[in-house]
Amino acid sequence: MPDSTYKLGVLLNCRQKQRMNNNDILRRIRYAFNIADTKMIETFALGEVKTNRAQVSSWLKKDIDPDYIALPDFQLAAFLNGLITDKRGSREGPKPIPENILNNNIILRKLRIALNLNDTDVLQILDLAGLKISKHELSAFFRKPGQSQYRECKDQVLRNYLKGLQMKYRENKMK
Repeated sequence: MPDSTYKLGVLLNCRQKQRMNNNDILRRIRYAFNIADTKMIETFALGEVKTNRAQVSSWLKKDIDPDYIALPDFQLAAFLNGLITDKRGSREGPKPIPENILNNNIILRKLRIALNLNDTDVLQILDLAGLKISKHELSAFFRKPGQSQYRECKDQVLRNYLKGLQMKYRENKMK
């Protein structure tokens, strides 16, 4: 019996390592767009969150590092709002309030808005990363959760989207 318990523990640990967390998402966005620490701080400020270099540095560390601090949903949402403001300019009216709870669908939508991408652009980015989905599947990610066509964006889709962004934006600049 201890052998099966051990295998279950190993399996659970493997699954936990595969799960994307907010820190991993922030690291991937930073890498894809080659964002410096000072620009990260400015982007958080555009999203109405004051931070400093030490805090940003601890959010960017791997989870095995002793200085690692988990990035809360609110801070990641504020960063994404700041990224939208940075890339597209501030819009009239009140600034958007960062969400307290994020999911992959919201992250996907905010990145799409920040980069001013249409469905075809997003599909091409996913295709760069080797993930092919239909336009209907993609539009289901952007629907409201109560609608019958709504579909939850899984980690695999978001991971491939971030990988595709890296391939499109970072690797094109390096050539």
